[in-house]
Amino acid sequence: MASFYIPLTGLESDSTALNTIANDLANLNTTGFKTQTVNFADLFYQQIGEEGSGNLIQLGSGVKAAAIESQYTQGSIVSTGNATDVALDGNGFFILNDGGTNIYTRDGNFGLDNNGNLITQSGLGVMGYPAVGGVVNTNSPLSPISIPVGSVEPPQASSSFGMTTNLDATATVGTAVPGQITLYDSLGVSHVATVTYTKTGSNTWSYSIALPAGDATASVNTTGTLTFNSSGNLTSPAANIAGIGFTGLTDGAANMSFSWNVLGTGGKPTITQVSSASAVAATTQNGYPSGQYQSFSIAADGKVEASFSNGQQLTVGQVALANVSNLQGLQLLGDGDYATTLASGTATVGISGAAGLGTLQDSAVEESNVNISAEFSELIIAQRAFEANSKAVTAFDTVAQETINMVH
Repeated sequence: MASFYIPLTGLESDSTALNTIANDLANLNTTGFKTQTVNFADLFYQQIGEEGSGNLIQLGSGVKAAAIESQYTQGSIVSTGNATDVALDGNGFFILNDGGTNIYTRDGNFGLDNNGNLITQSGLGVMGYPAVGGVVNTNSPLSPISIPVGSVEPPQASSSFGMTTNLDATATVGTAVPGQITLYDSLGVSHVATVTYTKTGSNTWSYSIALPAGDATASVNTTGTLTFNSSGNLTSPAANIAGIGFTGLTDGAANMSFSWNVLGTGGKPTITQVSSASAVAATTQNGYPSGQYQSFSIAADGKVEASFSNGQQLTVGQVALANVSNLQGLQLLGDGDYATTLASGTATVGISGAAGLGTLQDSAVEESNVNISAEFSELIIAQRAFEANSKAVTAFDTVAQETINMVH
């Protein structure tokens, strides 16, 4: 007698396929979603006899959904213009903190909470490596990525300066050439220092460095001599000038102490004396005033850079990434999140662009990898399979009724 069990297994398996396809289509616009595919397998067989040749006569018992596999192919990356969004291009997952347990996601549609922590839309913290003084330590335990929203970066006193200068070799003795450069004290207050070059003889110039009147009460090592050879190259001093300073600053700042970098890249002097108009072409110094936090960005390597109103940038952390050896072993948690299992193996943690992990793109997200054309094709196939199994049930019902009628 015909068995309803066989077509019913087909209907159940086809329903699984239809539901999976429907779930894919429903998540067509879900950030970081990965499409799924149902794999089928036949059920056990009954041996109902043998052929004359000895070949077994085996009758199948139906079908089952043997596996539902997620397809971890790359989704398209689209720009959002939102600094908190991050797209992962390549292998790996972002690491999230769920009550002290690490879980994982491809959804980089992040935001900030009231404390400046980088979080998911469901409120989970995004994990990374901490930075101290702008230096990331990848040997430290993972910690939440925190943005210094509302903070003020302290000032940095100038400890060195440089000037790219030419002094006119044809100038007469006594000619004075002023240059100005802005330096900062420990409070972040700017002081316009004037460096005055005065020609004292053939190939020799004196210099003096001064702050505006009333800025400081005394100075240290602010005068000296520059000597050039017949080609106009600086020969003395042969090293950067250290120990320059000003004491008794009237704004209450600490004494200023800095060096003058008269040598540039490769030890090449930055001051020349040739027959050309005296001029200061460029100046450099390493101090800055205090600055208010303005924005942040995430580089391709995951480093999080905070920008301040004083033009400075500070690395405040580095987004960590993770991967597992068996992606199909991951447990799907919803909200685009995954958890490791015994089947997936323990997650290995690293940084963007290393150990086979992908790279990051700031102000962008990864779209789902659902292929709507392929899904519609699979939908038609699954629908026809369901209809075919429904016909088998109907036929079996007719056969069963005929069998009953034979008894009566």
